[in-house]
Amino acid sequence: MNGTGQVEIDEPYIEIDKHSCHNVVPVQAKGGKDQIGIVQTSQDICFVKDKLPGIRCRAITAQFMDPQIAALFELTLQNNEIKVVEERHYQLVPVRDLDQMATRNYRD
Repeated sequence: MNGTGQVEIDEPYIEIDKHSCHNVVPVQAKGGKDQIGIVQTSQDICFVKDKLPGIRCRAITAQFMDPQIAALFELTLQNNEIKVVEERHYQLVPVRDLDQMATRNYRD
């Protein structure tokens, strides 16, 4: 990005959605009292627009609410403000606590 300097993207991914379209998914990880910031979100979105024109950007922030709960936010910029497109919460569990039958059924 011209004039921006260094851009930090915690985890960049490429996804293929249910319509077989490619999307770039830059992910920020926030823990504790870290706040979701407009600067990093806008840099992520601008980076994708600049380096991969024509590919949709789905900026994601993972906010760890406690060691077992994570919230994922898909973010966008509107009028220089961060807007939440979608928010989902997940309970994180150890692999040993998974229902093996449900896991097999899901895989099949």
